[in-house]
Amino acid sequence: MKGLIMKKLKTAKNSKNTVPFNLSKEIKLLPGYIIIIAWILFTVVLLGWVVAASLSTTADIFSGDILSFKTGIHFENYVKAWVSSNVSVFFTNSLIYAVLSCLFLIIICAPYAYVLQRYEFFGRKTITSALAGTMGIPIIMVIIPLYTWVARTGVLGNAFSNRIVLIILFVAVKVPYTTTFLMAYFANISKAYEEAAAIDGCHPVKAFWKIVFPLAQGGVVTVTIFNFIAIWNEYFLSLLFVNSEKLRPVALGLFSMINGMKYSGDWSGLFASVIIVFIPTFVLYLGLSKKIIGGITGGVKG
Repeated sequence: MKGLIMKKLKTAKNSKNTVPFNLSKEIKLLPGYIIIIAWILFTVVLLGWVVAASLSTTADIFSGDILSFKTGIHFENYVKAWVSSNVSVFFTNSLIYAVLSCLFLIIICAPYAYVLQRYEFFGRKTITSALAGTMGIPIIMVIIPLYTWVARTGVLGNAFSNRIVLIILFVAVKVPYTTTFLMAYFANISKAYEEAAAIDGCHPVKAFWKIVFPLAQGGVVTVTIFNFIAIWNEYFLSLLFVNSEKLRPVALGLFSMINGMKYSGDWSGLFASVIIVFIPTFVLYLGLSKKIIGGITGGVKG
């Protein structure tokens, strides 16, 4: 049975769907290609301007002559932003919040979604419907009573407990979406793997972590990337529950820097900070684009 499972895993991993080239079909898709190319060029131009601004001076930015680099390329803007503008603190905080939250989300939601998808039990449909309904509730509707309750506990006065509260909130907000996403992915994974493992005497919990979970890595990676980006760019919860500059994530930190521009006027440093904050999500998309596409299109069938 182990040989059968490994054979199925290898076949699922190596299988590729090839579609022959069809000229008439591609011509029909030409307007879509033109729109996509135009959007890509627009994005590249804007991003290129921000990169150029981050390597210029504030005077060059206001003169509108940043692409010529008359005063040279100023890499010191990044050093100044990282050290003097506390971007290193904001960056580290967001990294802690995002990594720990995504880790807890997978540990909680992966088995949760698997049980909801694979097993029939009393209340299953109610739980599934509640998860779907919860995603439609704006966070602003519950944020005031939530903040009141958390503030009364007194946990926001301590830096360590403040971090824990923020991570718990990030996880709680993303549980419905993550669980629903993984349920849809597990639905496309054949039950033959678990059946073969059960015949071989493998416990269901072990079968999930050893067989099904690795098969779902495309969905796990995809939902983790989406959660990471959402938590990395999160602003509203941080604004309410972070009461110290040392605990600010990047979104809140950049907002405070923008407000400070009226006094410092260091716009080149601000653009350098934006690029530093943008790098992690850009690297994730660039390095894991195939995983994202595979995770969106569905699970492994076999």
